[in-house]
Amino acid sequence: MQSIQAALESLKKDHRFRSIPNIDYGADKHVLLQERHILNLASNNYLGFSERAEIRRAAVIAAQNYGTTSGASRLVSGTYGPYDALEEEVARFKGTEAALIFNSGYAANLAICSSLADRNCVIFSDRLNHASIVDGIILSRATHVRYRHNDMAHLEKCLEKHAGTHRKIVITDSVFSMDGDMADVAQAARLCKSHGALLVLDEAHAAGVLGQGRGLASELGVADQVDLHMGTFSKAMGSFGAYVAGSRTMIDWLMNTARSFIYSTSLPPSVIGANREALRIVQNEPQTGKRLMAISKDLRDALNGMGFDTGQSQTQIIPVILGDNGATLAARDFLLQRGLLVGAIRPPTVPKGTARLRLSLRADLTDREMEEITDTFRDLRQNLPVVGNES
Repeated sequence: MQSIQAALESLKKDHRFRSIPNIDYGADKHVLLQERHILNLASNNYLGFSERAEIRRAAVIAAQNYGTTSGASRLVSGTYGPYDALEEEVARFKGTEAALIFNSGYAANLAICSSLADRNCVIFSDRLNHASIVDGIILSRATHVRYRHNDMAHLEKCLEKHAGTHRKIVITDSVFSMDGDMADVAQAARLCKSHGALLVLDEAHAAGVLGQGRGLASELGVADQVDLHMGTFSKAMGSFGAYVAGSRTMIDWLMNTARSFIYSTSLPPSVIGANREALRIVQNEPQTGKRLMAISKDLRDALNGMGFDTGQSQTQIIPVILGDNGATLAARDFLLQRGLLVGAIRPPTVPKGTARLRLSLRADLTDREMEEITDTFRDLRQNLPVVGNES
C-alpha cells in the first residue's frame, strides 16, 4: 500500500493524477458541471446523435419488445432478431460479406489481434495506435513491430526486414484519437499487397463522419483493399458497441476464436435498437459529417492563426499542443471558467512533452457557438502567452 500511495503522490507532483469529473449529461452538447451549463468539447459524440429523438425512441422500443438484457453470450442464447439484422445492415453498409458485433471497440481490437496472430506472426503497428490495439498485440504474443507514426517508408523497411515471416499483419487507426490526423491507408494497402500482409483498419473516429459515414478507407476509395474494418457505435453513432466487417471466412474465424466475443454477455436490446437507427440516419444524412469537417477546418485555421500548435490534425479532433503538463491543466481550467469543457491529455496517453488540450468538435455546434469558441481561445492566447516543454 505504501508503494502505491507513493506512486500516486508522484502522479500528483507531475500533474498526471486523474479523477472523474462530476458531470451530468456527459455526451450532450451542454453539460452540467459545478452547477453551470458548459459547452462540451470533450465528448466523442461527434454528430450529436445521443440527443436524437429517433435514436432514443428506437432504444426504448427495443427494450419494450425484447427486455433489458440479452441474458447470455451470443453463442449460447444471448442473440435475437435485431442483432442478426444489425450485422447484415453493417455488412451492406461497409460493402463486405459479413460483420460481427462486439461489446466495445476495445473488445473488438483484442479479438482481432489475439485471434489472427500468435507467436509465429509479426504485427506492424503505428506508434500512435490506440491502447486497445497495443493490448491486443501483447495478448496475441506476436512479434510487435512499431513503425514511426504515419511513416510509410519506415513501414516498408520493417516489412522488408521480416520478409521471411509467413504471417504478417499491418494494423492502424484511420483517424488518430489524440492527434486527429489521418493514416495513409492507400499506401499501407499497397505495401500490404506487395508484402503479403493483412491490413486491419480501426475506423473508430472516422465511422459516421468520413466517406459518407463508412470511414476513411471509403473516403479514399480503398475500402476493398482492407481485410478487416473495425468501427464503433459509441462515438459518432451516439450509442455503444463496435463492429468488425470483412469476408465471411474472417468473420467466422473471429466468431469461433475471439475470447472477448465468446465469453462476454452480448449487448442488450436497447443498445442494438439504437445502433440500427443511428446507422440508418448516417446513411440518410451524409451531409452531417461533411459539415463537421468544414467547421473543424475553420477552427483549426483560426487556432493556427493565433499561434497555437494543432499538430497535423485534419479532422474533428483538434489538439492544442502546449507541451507542459501544468500549463495544459491551467489552460483547461481557464477555458472551463469561460464556459468550455475540453480534455487535458497528458502522458502516458500522449508522449512526454506533448501534453495538450484535446478538442472534439461536433456537427450540432451553431455558427454562434463556433464564434464563442474562437473568441475564448483568443482570450486564452492572451492570458497564457508562454508555454514550455517538459524536460
